Amino acid sequence: MSEKLQKVLARAGKGSRREMETVISAGRVSVDGKVAYLGDRVEGTEQIRIDGHAVNLTNKEEDVCRILMYNKPEGEMCTRKDPEGRPTVFDRLPKLESGRWIAVGRLDINTSGMLLFTTDGELANRLMHPSQKVEREYAVRVFGEVDEAMLQRLRAGVKLEDGMARFQKVTYRGGEGRNHWFHVVLSEGRNREVRRLWESQEVQVSRLIRVRYGDIELKRQLPLGGWIELPLKEVNYYRKLVNLSLETKSKVNVDEKAMDNAKSRRIRRSVKKHQQRNQQATRRRRK
Repeated sequence: MSEKLQKVLARAGKGSRREMETVISAGRVSVDGKVAYLGDRVEGTEQIRIDGHAVNLTNKEEDVCRILMYNKPEGEMCTRKDPEGRPTVFDRLPKLESGRWIAVGRLDINTSGMLLFTTDGELANRLMHPSQKVEREYAVRVFGEVDEAMLQRLRAGVKLEDGMARFQKVTYRGGEGRNHWFHVVLSEGRNREVRRLWESQEVQVSRLIRVRYGDIELKRQLPLGGWIELPLKEVNYYRKLVNLSLETKSKVNVDEKAMDNAKSRRIRRSVKKHQQRNQQATRRRRK
């Protein structure tokens, strides 16, 4: 069965579908020696080149959908490369033989917590799309006076510059003085939506942590800057959630599924070494 050219190129790890659409439109892609056009479909047996370089195609049936859970620290960018040399969420991810890791949405530089990566572009697109209404839960520390009338407005809906927005749930989790912790739930991922909703009520968000995506929560033993690959059961939970066919294979060994204390310590050591390398590189750039 034929597929859109940009989808095949994205699966081969050459970029996102949108990026590949731009590359195709610029006339940089050829199929069997002829310049390709946006909208072309391929079977997967053709010789495809980008800027004259052959593309190694991956067989759709042989691909195994993989998902990583990453505990993003504050200060990391959700881009593959940062022009200012700041660390990115892609820096520590495991290398792939083919394809590439695709982030499921973004967290801004001052937000930490659960970030998903997958090798399946279609899965990533569906998990991010507002039509799927996949819940995201955040722990939020706000600074300012909060009363029940304000919470009711946040639940009912507030008009932002890009339309109406609201929290599906707001749960108070304690605090002292003018600092209060809440857990909030929404089912779309507009830019800085959680912060903007609170700021519309003239309170400031001082900490923001994503703790859940769908029904799967951030694993408590996963340290900041650490990642773990999800086992088949959790991969298929996300696939079923957005109406994709279930996987039968996994790259995760049975004895690797548990996040035990020993594994958590190994991850922490690896994260620390990576942070030290980043600090050394930053010092070298400043000299």
